[in-house]
Amino acid sequence: MCSAPRQLALALEHSESFAREDFLSGACNAAALALIEAWPHWPGNIVVLTGPEGCGKSHLAAIWANIAGARTIAARVLDRLTVPSALATGALVIEDLVPQDFDERALFHLLNLAREEDAFVLMSARTASAGWTFAIPDLASRVMAIPQVALSAPDDVLLRAVLVKSFTDRQIAVDESLIVYLSRRIERSFAAVRAIVARLDEEAMRRKRPLTRALAVEVLGSPSA
Repeated sequence: MCSAPRQLALALEHSESFAREDFLSGACNAAALALIEAWPHWPGNIVVLTGPEGCGKSHLAAIWANIAGARTIAARVLDRLTVPSALATGALVIEDLVPQDFDERALFHLLNLAREEDAFVLMSARTASAGWTFAIPDLASRVMAIPQVALSAPDDVLLRAVLVKSFTDRQIAVDESLIVYLSRRIERSFAAVRAIVARLDEEAMRRKRPLTRALAVEVLGSPSA
């Protein structure tokens, strides 16, 4: 006997707001937020935000880019020939610096040009540069001297607030019992929040059921499991 076909959920796009009013602050990101809001009175024209995936670096970078009129570029596509145009507005965001996954000569040229032109640069990375290795010694010393501000994992209060916001971004109203349950089940990171909210939204659509704590228990297991 053939089983009934599995209901497929449509993969819909869900926009995530990077506006200042939608940034949720807490002890884990207070120093980084203070840095962004202190611009242009930074400890130097070039700063680095560090922290794990999904901790809010891109959101803070977007807030600053809007304030400073900065362009945004991924570190892996940095190219020496395009550095002058990247700095054309006098402010630049370089996202996701990964050790040995960017053009060192391009970054070295960019940092030198930014200093010459008194331009502002905000870079982001998942790890602090102290553990990186460089092929260009002068670049190593230059990067090590850049002020760095770290973001860390959210506390319970912020984690729950981010869960609520993530559901709200998808126009899903949920009750407190679901938020409490999820905050006790998932990894303490913003990346984990996004993943579980997407998974539960998909399951609710596939099963054609409201997104409740009962559904979450079916998908994830009981709290004692």
